[in-house]
Amino acid sequence: MTERMTGARSLIRSLEHAGVDTVFGIPGGAILPAYDPLYDSRRVRHILMRHEQGAGHAAEGYAYATGRPGVCMATSGPGATNLVTPIADAHMDSVPMVAITGQVATPMIGTDAFQEADISGITMPITKHNFLVKDAAEIPRTIAEAFHIASTGRPGPVLVDIAKDALQAEAEFAWPQRLDMPGYRPVTKPHGKQVREAARLIAEARRPVLYVGGGVLRAGAHQELRVLAELTGVPVVTTLMARGVFPDSHPQHLGMPGMHGTVPAVGALQRADLVVALGARFDDRVTGRLDSFAKDAAVVHADIDPAEISKNRHADVPIVGDCREVLADLVVAVRKDQSEDRRGDYAAWWAQLERLREEYPLGYQPAEEGGLAPQHVIRRLGEIAGPEATYVAGVGQHQMWAAQFIGHERPGAFLNSGGLGTMGFSVPAALGAKVGDPDRAVWAVDGDGCFQMTNQELATCAVEGIPIKVAVVNNGNLGMVRQWQTLFYEGRYSNTNLQTAPVEEEKVRIPDFVRLAEAYGCVGLRCERPEDVDATIEKAMAVDDAPVVVDFSVHHDAMVWPMVGPGVSNDDIQYARDMAPDWGDED
Repeated sequence: MTERMTGARSLIRSLEHAGVDTVFGIPGGAILPAYDPLYDSRRVRHILMRHEQGAGHAAEGYAYATGRPGVCMATSGPGATNLVTPIADAHMDSVPMVAITGQVATPMIGTDAFQEADISGITMPITKHNFLVKDAAEIPRTIAEAFHIASTGRPGPVLVDIAKDALQAEAEFAWPQRLDMPGYRPVTKPHGKQVREAARLIAEARRPVLYVGGGVLRAGAHQELRVLAELTGVPVVTTLMARGVFPDSHPQHLGMPGMHGTVPAVGALQRADLVVALGARFDDRVTGRLDSFAKDAAVVHADIDPAEISKNRHADVPIVGDCREVLADLVVAVRKDQSEDRRGDYAAWWAQLERLREEYPLGYQPAEEGGLAPQHVIRRLGEIAGPEATYVAGVGQHQMWAAQFIGHERPGAFLNSGGLGTMGFSVPAALGAKVGDPDRAVWAVDGDGCFQMTNQELATCAVEGIPIKVAVVNNGNLGMVRQWQTLFYEGRYSNTNLQTAPVEEEKVRIPDFVRLAEAYGCVGLRCERPEDVDATIEKAMAVDDAPVVVDFSVHHDAMVWPMVGPGVSNDDIQYARDMAPDWGDED
């Protein structure tokens, strides 16, 4: 039996049918009709954010924490355009998200009406799909399709733009019992012949590497990955987007590859004779100069998105399919080969890699004159908060240190903006992650530059009772930009100093993050000495009824090492400044 209702009520009813329990958003004129029935919903919690960008990143954080699409809502015009950055971020990192925006009334579309923006056109290149709804009767089917598209195949953001008159008009509500989408058929099951060929190459290789990307995390395939790795004995590297999908403590794990990867991980890929890429896209931050990346290696490339196969690097064995199914089938194929005594001998390979691991461990120089080293702060945070906490990084030096110095032992423990590199991601994404997984400690690891882009969402945390913890790695600068200026621009620090100014020989904090936190209803702490780090983190951990902000005042000249400079080969990785690794005998 159908029921007649307004499009606005139909929208909220549709969200309930889709299993939505949280919406992050800000009301405004064109979307306002939807907020009236939302007021009465007992199943959908709306969290009023302080900026639409924060709403989008919070939806991303929720998606990371739950595995379900995050939902954000905004009005037309500037409300919708403020969602562009998190939509693009979700698109780059394959995060399932549904963004719902209001649009001006149908007769006004195309007239440059007040707060009109063609958000469907604007976001077409950065969404998996988008809809413009002008008929109230189409709302239930559209919402059902949006959630299906966002969460199946390669996950990603879907935009639903709804004209105001469609929200106000009445129509019969009919939730679709099945979806008929003939143009959308994601391939999840890999081709058996390709999988068997991949198994054969693994058995025949002398120097294989499992190059694991975020697609393995999205597929929930961490258990299958571990089975394959232990079955074959092949070394594993995990990209920035895959940290935690294979435990850092596992003896086969070489760490993170790429621009700021470990020497063993980078060296393994460069000297491999077989690269098995699983849910990875050969991003430039991993490959360095593409024509010199793993140049002697055959490539097996498995990905659910056929557009990624051979996009950047030719795949000798292309496998289209969900990584969980690919890995499960590959385990079966490898076991069959091993039962027939076809297995790889990697003893000499591991000897090379163990030498690199022993000679070039991750490390850092302590700060001079008793100052605070950022790497020490982040390492101790990871050790004290532990692997069961969730860590949400912003973008910059602190992001790389969080990837390097926190021990990532479980999938979903590390959230960050990888593809787009969005400053301001951390605080709202941590908010969303805490809402999605409220029983777990959530630490936002932020820089003072990133923090000042979205720290208004601390007000949301305080008002809504979302007790995240924020570690501000405060060097008073745009740290990664300063590092590049040090290395490539002769130390000409143009427009990177952020926070401090000398006044009568005293250090003035602009702003004072402790007082700012307190103004937002949070607990504010400061740490300036190495001997106070542990006690400060423990004090923050002891607070469970309010958000906490810890201002760690660190040295501004600390750098992220290792590093592959821009436009050079991964072979030219610098272990530390003026120090390149000795790769040794490759035979």
